[in-house]
Amino acid sequence: MTKREIGLLLGVIVGAVVWLLPLQGISPEGQKCLALSLMTVVFWAFQITQPGYTSALYLALLVVLGVAGPDVVFKSWTGTTMWLVVGAYLIATAVKTSGLGERIAYHYLLRFVSGYKSIIIGIFILTFVLSILIPHPWPRALLIMSVMAVIIQTSNIPKEDGIKIGFTVFAASVPVSLIFLTGDAVINPLAVEASGGEMGFTSWLINMGPPALIASILTCLLILVLFKPTKEVECNKDEIKQKLDAMGPMTAIEKRTLFWIVIAIVLWMTDTLHGINIGWITLAIPMLMSMPIIGKVLTPKDWSAVPMQTLAFLTAAIAIGVVGGATGMNAWIADTLLPSTAPSNLFLLAGVITLIVIGIHMVLGSVIAVMGVAVPAIIAFTAPMGIDPLVPTLIAYMAIAGHYVLPFHHLNVLVGAAEDTGGYTQKESIRLGVPLIAVMFITTVGVMVPWFSITGLL
Repeated sequence: MTKREIGLLLGVIVGAVVWLLPLQGISPEGQKCLALSLMTVVFWAFQITQPGYTSALYLALLVVLGVAGPDVVFKSWTGTTMWLVVGAYLIATAVKTSGLGERIAYHYLLRFVSGYKSIIIGIFILTFVLSILIPHPWPRALLIMSVMAVIIQTSNIPKEDGIKIGFTVFAASVPVSLIFLTGDAVINPLAVEASGGEMGFTSWLINMGPPALIASILTCLLILVLFKPTKEVECNKDEIKQKLDAMGPMTAIEKRTLFWIVIAIVLWMTDTLHGINIGWITLAIPMLMSMPIIGKVLTPKDWSAVPMQTLAFLTAAIAIGVVGGATGMNAWIADTLLPSTAPSNLFLLAGVITLIVIGIHMVLGSVIAVMGVAVPAIIAFTAPMGIDPLVPTLIAYMAIAGHYVLPFHHLNVLVGAAEDTGGYTQKESIRLGVPLIAVMFITTVGVMVPWFSITGLL
């Protein structure tokens, strides 16, 4: 029997058992939601099929079996979150296909990269710079990887060291994507949505930017210590210069792309002044990029860059929290699994939250699935303390979204774990992932709690 077949049977059994158990203190709809949610999480964990299919099945069953109405199940589409994701994919496509991202990467490498250490540090800096322009980590990492592949090939870097560089590209995308709200426009807004609060581009940058930056620096230092080169690297920049020369002067499409990206960044950073949600800004900008005269950057075929399966997956992940809250499932999980009272000491509270969500993440694997299950329960757990729900949500999110041990624990790392992308295996992921647990505790307990006190979130 294959892993997928075992996962299918296990998921159905788990769902059926929870559906039929005589649970106390939970509504019938809440118990049905719990059964279907656990079944779906098992399906995701065992990857019985593409997550988009299991996600769409989950959404349909919630409605068909009367757990909640379509207005609750698909509530995420009535706000800005899902539309922000759609816009982010299109902006990322524009930056990549126009050649603007590739040009920036070549210029950076020619000026600042010379040896192995500067390559590793340069990957983090380049990821940071491009995270402002490309609001999705996967196309950003794949673009950087394509440029790094040129360095690896032309500088005769041994395969073993090339794998370390490839792993760094995708490992860097994990913490750096948390600095800006649009650094990962797919899941960063989900964290805000899960809290039930609101947080714009500037507010996110003030509260999450410094902790994420420190986590990025610590991750970079860990990589430099754990993944030393087998021999000194001397970069051959001739081919990079040839590729840059072959691109010629900046094209009209690149200039128009840069113009609209600058407009987007200005509007993102001034959202507290004009009051327009960044989701609508992120959706409107690529539409303007497709217009004649002022745009001509995006074409009809670029809609194919918006993955329907990912949208279904995100909708299902959000629905776990929304439907779980509406049916009482989240409160029941908090009452049943978490301690009766939350620690009054905020440092201890941050440590407990980090420990809980990392433990759940190790089992479930998916960042979004853990958020859907754990964050609503943690908010209910900390509600008696009277603190802003954003505080436990962002602490939990940092611990989940900045952590992994195996590649499947984080999609950013999983995307690069193939021969034709990063070329690494779970060996490199485990080697960094284990000490990365300590980095998460340092960030959540030692950085976020005092920093939130300074910013006024606490």
